[in-house]
Amino acid sequence: MDREISGNDEAGTIQPDLARRRLVVAIASGAAVPWGTVAIADNPPPVAAPLHYASLLDVAGRIEAGDLRPTVLAEMQLERIAAVDPGLHSYVTVMADQAMESARRAEAEIAAGQYRGPLHGVPVGIKDLCFTKGVRTMAGTRVLADFIPDYDATVVAKLGDAGAVTLGKLTLCEGAHSPYHPELEVPVNPWDPARWSGVSSSGSGVATAAGLCFGSVGTDTGGSIRYPSAANGCVGLKPTYGRVSRYGVFALAWSMDHVGPMTRTVADAVIMFEAMAGYDSHDPTSLSVPVPDIFPELGRGVAGLRIGFDRRYASHSVDDDVAQAVSQVAAELESQGAEIVEVEMPEIENIGLTWYTIETVEALIANAQTFPVRADAYGPGFRTALEYGQQVSATSYASAILQRAEYSARLHRMLAGIDCLVCPSMGTAARTKSVDPTVEAEEDWNHLVPNDVFTKPFNFAGVPTLSVPCGFSADGLPLSVQFVGSRLDEAAICRVGHAFEQATTWHLKHPPL
Repeated sequence: MDREISGNDEAGTIQPDLARRRLVVAIASGAAVPWGTVAIADNPPPVAAPLHYASLLDVAGRIEAGDLRPTVLAEMQLERIAAVDPGLHSYVTVMADQAMESARRAEAEIAAGQYRGPLHGVPVGIKDLCFTKGVRTMAGTRVLADFIPDYDATVVAKLGDAGAVTLGKLTLCEGAHSPYHPELEVPVNPWDPARWSGVSSSGSGVATAAGLCFGSVGTDTGGSIRYPSAANGCVGLKPTYGRVSRYGVFALAWSMDHVGPMTRTVADAVIMFEAMAGYDSHDPTSLSVPVPDIFPELGRGVAGLRIGFDRRYASHSVDDDVAQAVSQVAAELESQGAEIVEVEMPEIENIGLTWYTIETVEALIANAQTFPVRADAYGPGFRTALEYGQQVSATSYASAILQRAEYSARLHRMLAGIDCLVCPSMGTAARTKSVDPTVEAEEDWNHLVPNDVFTKPFNFAGVPTLSVPCGFSADGLPLSVQFVGSRLDEAAICRVGHAFEQATTWHLKHPPL
C-alpha cells in the first residue's frame, strides 16, 4: 500500500485533545447562519447531519461567525480520514502537517479580521493529478512515484489564495485513463464496496461523498467528474473548456481535459468554481473572460427558462429507474415554471472510437518523457492505451478531429435554442466492479457504462455540465441527473441544478459508513 501520512503519531492516528473533541460535538448539534443568503424551497428543516457531512457553505458560515475554528475542523477531518479511509482508499497522500499549518494560518488571519471568503479555513482534497509544491504527485502512476513538484498547479494556488486547507492528494486511475495501476489502491464506493466508484476522479468522488473533505478537485476528459459524482452521489461541475487553468495539471488529452469541483451541494460547487476559474497566462488554452458571479443568481429559480429534453436520448439503453428519475427532474422543473422544450441530441457514429483515437494520441504526447522508454513501469491498462495511440495514423487522428468539430457545431446549435439540457449523468446506478480494474477490457467497460453517450459529447464541445443527485435505485444506490449548458453558461446550469436540489432532499442523504 503506497500511502503517506505526515504529522501523526507512530500508530498513524491524529490525537486532538478532549476539549476539541467536545467542541466538535457541540458544533455539530448546534445551529448556525450560513455564509451568504440563498433562497430555498419551503421544506421542513432536515435532522442535523454530523459535522463532517455539513455543506461547505454551512461550515464557512460557522467559521466566519467565530463558532468553528479552522484548526478544530482540520483536526476533525484528519482524524476521520485516519479512521475511515483505510477502507475506502480515497487519499493516496495525507498532508497532515501542511493542513494544520494552513488551518493555523487561516485561524490567525480570520481572528485579525482578514477573512478571505467562504473557502477560508475549509478543508478540501486535491486530485493527485495536480502539482502540489513539495508534495509527491503521482498521477496514479508508478513511473512518477518519486516526482515532487517545486510549484503549485494554478488551481491549487488559487484555492490556497482563497484560504482553503488542503488535506491531501486523492487517488485516481493511472494517468487519468480508466484502469488503475495494479500496485496502487482502488477507491471503494462508500455506498456499497462491491460497486464501481467511478472512473479517474474516483478518489475525489469517494472522499467528498464520505465526508472526508468539504469539496475536492476533479478532472474530466470523457466523464471523469461525472461518473464518480454519479456513482458516489455527489455534485460535480465540469466547467467550460478553458475556464479553469490546466497549468500544473498532468494532461491526459490536452484538447478535452477539464478541471472542476466536486462537492455535496450545487452552492458549494459554485463557491469552489468561482475560486478556481480565471485566465492564466501559463495555460495557452485558458480563456481570457471574466469569472462569472454565479452565487447571487442561484436563488432566482427557473421560471421562464427553456429546458431541453430529448426523451429518447434520456431513456434509450438506460436503466428504468434512471430514466424515470430524470423524467421526474424535468417534471419538477416544469412545476417550478420552466418550459420543457423537446430537442433532439445530434447523433454521432462510433463516438467511443472517435474519442479514444483522440485521447490515446494526445495521451502518448503527454507521456512522451516516460513512454515508451519506461513502458514496463506502466500498468497493463494504461500501457495498452498508449500502445494503441502509437498505432493511430495521422490521417485517422485528423479524421477524428474533424468528426469532433462537425459534431460539436451541431451540438452548439442545439444548445443555443435552450437555457439548459437535462439528461442522465450515467445510464445506470453504479454497477458491480469489474473483475480486474487494472486492465482495459471493452467488455468490462461496457458492463460498467453500457451507454457511453452522456459524457464524451460534452468534452468534444467543451461545454459546461453539472451532475446532481436525483434519487436512488431499487437497491439503494445514488442516481444522477446532468444539466448541460452552452459555452460559458455555468450560471444557467447551476441555477437550474440548485432549484432542483432545493426542492428535493437527495443531496442530504449520505453513505451508511
